[in-house]
Amino acid sequence: MIRVVLADDQALLRSAFRVLVDSDPGMTVTGEAAEGAEALRVIREAGADVVLMDIRMPGMDGLAATRAIGEDPALAGVKVVILTTFESDDYVVEALRAGASGFLGKGAEPADLLHAIRLAAAGESLLSPAATRGLIARFLSSDGTAEDALDPSVLDVLTAREREVLVEVAGGLSNDEIAQRFSVSPLTVKTHINRLLTKLSARDRAQLVVTAYETGLVRPRGG
Repeated sequence: MIRVVLADDQALLRSAFRVLVDSDPGMTVTGEAAEGAEALRVIREAGADVVLMDIRMPGMDGLAATRAIGEDPALAGVKVVILTTFESDDYVVEALRAGASGFLGKGAEPADLLHAIRLAAAGESLLSPAATRGLIARFLSSDGTAEDALDPSVLDVLTAREREVLVEVAGGLSNDEIAQRFSVSPLTVKTHINRLLTKLSARDRAQLVVTAYETGLVRPRGG
């Protein structure tokens, strides 16, 4: 059973999300919150595997709440999915840096939302769609500053093949697609990715993508 906490300042949206999540026999909503501090309390008291987190909330916003979750060892297993309007939330990449597992548009289809929750609970990334990759690249390109950049030497611990796999992860390819590209098994790719997560101290694939951009291994495309 996947435990879900809903954090959004719009009660109507929370109600809609609750009905949807609770309609899935493999999920249950353990709590709701209208702002970040309340979300943290609910997560700690009721438990959560996945948090659907709005960024723009009164009081502690979703970005600060996501960072607090990422910094709390007791909440290491909690995955955050940012709920956003793709074209307007300039804080999405900051949320990924803070430890979010990915993001989803508020206008997503119900089946897509449930799928996103399952992916996050399984430790997968919500960064595959081309539009999402483009958003990440655009924000990293426009918002990245010298102090945001990572020293490329952090990648020195990687083997040549691990670097190649990291590039493909940053491109949004799935394990199966990477396996086909390198003519190896998906299990081999999974092993490479697990090693990348360990060596780069990343929580999940989302942070691997950010690391690939911030070290300059992958360059944002224009537009």
